Amino acid sequence: MGANKGIGLEICRQLASSGVIVVLTARDEKRGIEAVEKLQTSGLSDVFFHHLDVMHPTSVASLADFIKTQFGKLDILVNNAAITGVVIDEEARKDLKLGPDDVVGDKAKLLKEVIKEGYEGIEACIRTNYYGVKKVTKELLSLLHQSNSARLVNVSATLGQLQFMSHERAKEKLGDVNGLTEEKVDEVVKEYLKDAKERLLETKGWPTNLSAYTVSKASS
Repeated sequence: MGANKGIGLEICRQLASSGVIVVLTARDEKRGIEAVEKLQTSGLSDVFFHHLDVMHPTSVASLADFIKTQFGKLDILVNNAAITGVVIDEEARKDLKLGPDDVVGDKAKLLKEVIKEGYEGIEACIRTNYYGVKKVTKELLSLLHQSNSARLVNVSATLGQLQFMSHERAKEKLGDVNGLTEEKVDEVVKEYLKDAKERLLETKGWPTNLSAYTVSKASS
């Protein structure tokens, strides 16, 4: 899912090039269809489009019904859909000569000046990157069980590494590999959302920049 551009599109290209029948999904139907046409034009005929908005249960269910009807099983699920939940002043960022690596480190405070992260964006980011991934996975799990070689891939990011999780309790919970449960991950996400709503992120020690993206990627 999340495959009309960037990493998602390239994953579809490589899978199709290896002989895998690919169902490319995207929230924007027009862009999704254009992405499929681009792949088909390059000679990859076994690529199909299906609309998917991970924030809407009916859309997720529709995808599951399509795969079940057309193929009866699912061999590979790649969860790639993600949003940052922030508004970035690109011109100001360029003036400060800040790059992707400056989300953390010495220049992080400068980056904060050109990023706007409100609660609405934070909530949308968590709903898409964390709860959306869970929703799609659970809906398609029975189809994965029909495969003899099922693969589930959640595409993470550099910021998903626990070294960037400044909230010590969250870092401890997510880093407890042997004792980690879905309930414990949910607790971390819910605590983060509560602190975000109460505007206590910095006070409670959550990441400074792209906090929702960092938490969602570390949790999924």
